Amino acid sequence: MELKKDYTYSLLVPTSMGVRLTPLNGQPVHCSNLFFLQATSAETNVASVAAYLGLPVKVLTAFVKDSPIARFIRNDLASRHMVVEAKEVSQGGPWGYRHQFNIADTGYGVRGPRVYNDRAGEVGRTLSAKDFDLERIFGREGVQVMHFSGLFAALSPETSAFCLELARVAKKYGTRSSFDLNYRASFWKNREKELREAFTEIAGVADVLVGNEEDFQLCLGVEGPEAGGKDLAAKIDSFKEMIRRVKRSFPHASVFATTLREVRSANTHLWGAIMLEGENWHIIEPREITVLDRIGGGDAFVGGLLYAILKGWEPVKWIQFGWACGALATTFLTDYIQPADEEQIWSVWEGNARVKR
Repeated sequence: MELKKDYTYSLLVPTSMGVRLTPLNGQPVHCSNLFFLQATSAETNVASVAAYLGLPVKVLTAFVKDSPIARFIRNDLASRHMVVEAKEVSQGGPWGYRHQFNIADTGYGVRGPRVYNDRAGEVGRTLSAKDFDLERIFGREGVQVMHFSGLFAALSPETSAFCLELARVAKKYGTRSSFDLNYRASFWKNREKELREAFTEIAGVADVLVGNEEDFQLCLGVEGPEAGGKDLAAKIDSFKEMIRRVKRSFPHASVFATTLREVRSANTHLWGAIMLEGENWHIIEPREITVLDRIGGGDAFVGGLLYAILKGWEPVKWIQFGWACGALATTFLTDYIQPADEEQIWSVWEGNARVKR
């Protein structure tokens, strides 16, 4: 995949930022009184891989003016080495705008994690193309790859239109696009026709398409894999056929990927991946990983895949690095990985958990 050569930013993500509250020690939300607070969004989870490993990353978002939560998020993104360009919106009183709260436990053993989203008044829902100078960002500054998540694209009619305009301007200036479909039923309710049209247009200009069987079926109307048993390894041929159907419908894309996950307990998963690059298949059959917190594993996979592409590595390493980033993410309490260096990630791929002195 040929990348733009004249650029300021390797990766750009539009996003709506919020915070996550997680009970300590793997406890459920309803019986906890101590919580860990972190800044989070699917798109910055993806971008953290490149940012921590030294590539220039830019975030387009919105903040509530004079909000301490907004300051907390700004500080967090700065600590992740990200450049932030944001509009500020006045809160407008106690029933006005705010940053969303995601309240989620990690689960433990036989008890699965539970997630509760409180997105009323979410300031990121107001984002639109008029909030940014897109000609400057893509034309004069330059961006190699822009990444979308279906979570942000489906957040509101405004963010859907924003993503469509970003996709059009990016194409005009030779910026490559990545799209992780991330279907959520609650976002699509009563907006199916509108969002199907928007997602189809964005997917039509994307160079990298990521999604599971539900994503491709419900976002793009592509037939999913045949029903089968619980053994993910046995389902690989069905997933490959699904990806072939996606490729026929969206021939502009040159990379298609999906992760494979089998949950044996909250702390033990089988983790694999499939990628079609051009006409070449790359398969990682599910391997057992130990999970501290599963949230963010899929985002880190995409982040690792994009980092490997940006670095110009051979395609076989794209999926390997993505798989390892996803596995590493499940060992962090944050929704994003904070890798020390590339070597740490390659050690995960190699299964080397020995102490490094």
